[in-house]
Amino acid sequence: MRKSRFSVEEIIQILKEGETGENSISSVCRKYGISDVSYYLWRRKYSGFTIPEAKRIKILEDENNRLKKLS
Repeated sequence: MRKSRFSVEEIIQILKEGETGENSISSVCRKYGISDVSYYLWRRKYSGFTIPEAKRIKILEDENNRLKKLS
């Protein structure tokens, strides 16, 4: 699987910037060089998370994938 250019913290910051309403979502996507589809996928996955919660989820997902590969 391809590694993301953005860390979880950066993704949450981008989502918060898009939610403020100062700029349109398409302008935020242009600013960071991501597609609208990526933005909406991130929003579906990370909406409502704080940075510590998102880090914990990412660690659990990585551990789960590692354990799946072992069996």
